Amino acid sequence: MPNPLRIASLTILAMLAFASNSLLCRIALRDTAIDAATFTSIRLISGAVLLAALMIGRGHRPWAGGNWRAAAMLFAYAVTFSFAYRQLTAATGALLLFGAVQLTMLGYGLATGERLRGAQWLGLLVALAGLVGLLLPGLAAPPLASAALMLAAGAAWGVYSLLGRGLTDPVAATAGNFLRAVPLTAALSLAAVAQTSSDTMGVVYAIASGAITSGLGYVLWYAALPAFKAASAATIQLSVPALAALGGVLLLGEQMSLRLLVASVAILGGIALVILRRS
Repeated sequence: MPNPLRIASLTILAMLAFASNSLLCRIALRDTAIDAATFTSIRLISGAVLLAALMIGRGHRPWAGGNWRAAAMLFAYAVTFSFAYRQLTAATGALLLFGAVQLTMLGYGLATGERLRGAQWLGLLVALAGLVGLLLPGLAAPPLASAALMLAAGAAWGVYSLLGRGLTDPVAATAGNFLRAVPLTAALSLAAVAQTSSDTMGVVYAIASGAITSGLGYVLWYAALPAFKAASAATIQLSVPALAALGGVLLLGEQMSLRLLVASVAILGGIALVILRRS
């Protein structure tokens, strides 16, 4: 039997790591000189280095797992995530990201023949209404272009998650995907070389995001994941936007608007209803 305390500790640390990704990216792009392309490259390279070291420590080739399709989705998520956070708050970005991830996966289920029941349809409609309400024009609405980029990041991460279903060694697959994403992000940095800028703290935040809250965060989550059913794991991940919002208020001095609060309840509550009824 798994140790409940160990599973709880791994889960809490993993969710804090995922929420911290939003905080680190937002503070780096808001308060330092680093540009979004450079942040993305350093983040992916740092994650690749850490995961490769873990694989070597296990006596395996770092690139043994993963594939190019998944690496392309990882890269697409990372780059749109960074560029979106140039104008989004930590809370809004995390809500859009995780809402898009779950809706992408639910959409795939419907497209492949999965059927929803009455309460699940209600949850899906509530979640979509919350998303529309968040994006409607108004003083509290996020910038539309940045919101669209974050929704694209969530869709890419949803596809990445679907490609990784049934993996026997998710850590090896993640390491291989990060390593394959390195040449893609190197090409991005080369294309954006004219706009490149950085400073010490920006680089530190990017390394922390890649090595600790991404690479190590995934390892922690995959260690805890076997103890959960799929619906429970998906529901647990809905805590990330709430943690990011709390961190944004406490650490970054961001404001929680009424529109964002209502949209959060609608989006996360609706998705949770769909997931829990599926189980």
